[in-house]
Amino acid sequence: MDDKRISTLKEQVAMLPLSPGCYMFENSRGEVIYVGKAKSLRKRVSSYFLQNKDHTPKVRVMVSRIASLRYIVVDSETDALLLENSLIKTLQPRYNILLKDDKTYPWIVLRNEHFPRVQSTRQLVRDGSQYFGPYGSVAAQHAILEFVREVVPLRTCKLNLAPDIIAKGKYTPCLQYHIGNCKAPCIGAVGEQEYSVFVDLVTSVLKGDLRPVKSYLEGEMQRAADELRFEAAQRFKARLDALEKYRSRSVIVSANIVDTDVFSLLVDGDEAFCNFIRVRGGSIVAIHTARISAGIEEDERSMLTLGMQHVADNIAGELSGEVIVPFLPHEEFFPNVRFVVPKRGERRSLLEFSERSARIFRAEQLKNLEIKNPERHTERLMEAMRRELRLDRQPRHIECFDNSNLQGTLPVASCVVFRDGKPSRKEYRHFNIKTVEGADDYASMREIVYRRYRRLLDEGAELPDLIIADGGKGQMGAIHEVLERLQLNIPIAGLAKDNHHRTSELLCGYPPVSIGLRPTSSLFHLFTHIQEEVHRFAITFHRQKRSNAFLHSELEKVDGIGAKSIEALFKHFRTMSKIKSASLEELAAVVGRSKAEKIFSALEGQK
Repeated sequence: MDDKRISTLKEQVAMLPLSPGCYMFENSRGEVIYVGKAKSLRKRVSSYFLQNKDHTPKVRVMVSRIASLRYIVVDSETDALLLENSLIKTLQPRYNILLKDDKTYPWIVLRNEHFPRVQSTRQLVRDGSQYFGPYGSVAAQHAILEFVREVVPLRTCKLNLAPDIIAKGKYTPCLQYHIGNCKAPCIGAVGEQEYSVFVDLVTSVLKGDLRPVKSYLEGEMQRAADELRFEAAQRFKARLDALEKYRSRSVIVSANIVDTDVFSLLVDGDEAFCNFIRVRGGSIVAIHTARISAGIEEDERSMLTLGMQHVADNIAGELSGEVIVPFLPHEEFFPNVRFVVPKRGERRSLLEFSERSARIFRAEQLKNLEIKNPERHTERLMEAMRRELRLDRQPRHIECFDNSNLQGTLPVASCVVFRDGKPSRKEYRHFNIKTVEGADDYASMREIVYRRYRRLLDEGAELPDLIIADGGKGQMGAIHEVLERLQLNIPIAGLAKDNHHRTSELLCGYPPVSIGLRPTSSLFHLFTHIQEEVHRFAITFHRQKRSNAFLHSELEKVDGIGAKSIEALFKHFRTMSKIKSASLEELAAVVGRSKAEKIFSALEGQK
């Protein structure tokens, strides 16, 4: 059945034109599951059905679900790009780049009504009202609202202030009017034209420009003082103080960067996070991060473009004339924008701030997922590892080995066990190297791996899903030899380090193949954690042995003191420092008078 399906699709592909255009893959239910663009439709679509094509697992799954295809011919690649974007937005195909912006952010809305109010909201309703934000937290939103209401006398009531209703004289002024926070439009004390001045002031504040409201307050304060209305002048002075206090709390970017928008992109496996920062008047006035599901081709340029379009259409409105980006998006979608890719200076610092914001957002998302749904988090991590290492099953049980020695002396090794991505410390094991002399890491690795799995086989115990070597190809080769000897088929990975002893390369399979992982990915962090844990466990054991060897050597130098006497002393006193500080009588009580005098005399000579 599948061969017949593929044969039919190949016949359709052979009939496609060599022209630029867009293609759509449909499943058996007629649903569009993928939209793509092509310079040559026939060449691009045929690549999905080549047997020797090195497709990702995600692409192979998608191809297995294609039942039919459709296409649209256009005049140029640019037209194909624009059409693809439109189709993806409309159809939301499963295997394309998709937004996952499931967080409802707080906004501030200036209502479209007679004598507009300013309010908090989480719902964007296209009713002609003006929306500002979104704000990263409710606290930030409330701080701005509080400042606006303190400085600009807009009404807060829910009354219907249509002109005909005001004319009937049904309303009386409230407390807000009497304390100077409202101009009482409900009784006609201020007209809509005069009130619109206050609305414009609020709009400028919410856009991040404090200059108009400062000029207004200074003018009103001076006018009240000139007219000897000192109480009113004091109220304006208090509002100016509130403005300065607000300004001091705002995030000032630079006096040189006045108005700009900033976008950054953080890619993490099948997901990406697009961060947006709006700068107005030299201050950051809005921050937003959109979560994006990467498509099957994981085109970072397209993901950045999608994130920017989402922000422009639903959050920010028209973008600034200057937009700072880490790399150029598809510029065709933003004809009136000048893009800047900074390499240094203040704009580079602003871009780095945006990237940090994206990383923080991602970390919060992962933390929330781990807390709220640990099973889903673990499943996501295990599946990512299975996919990246090309394993047959998820590596729920992982064991990692490391050696430690000091110039070939006191060689030891350790094995740490991770289950479902978390350390299982009760299963950790130390090994004393028995058959290897000198600093031979490969021989030591062969010995401990053989001892470990020979014992597990003899006991009928569970074998791991993945073995990791703290090292590169040599250590992996040693493990491979042992597994072949024991006739075990267990996947192998290696964690190579750079000159700074940091995880730099992930190897898998045999012969080993390098796997590229982003340092920011959760999978990379897990491997780093495993490597740090096995190294810590091995080096701690080695230091312990080294310390014990040194302590014992001090007492072994004393004539007439054997192993049993040394063991008795340590059993009683526990540490070498306590042995050194012990009196002759205390030593004699453990090993006898004669030996105690020899030990006491030798240790006194070392002081």
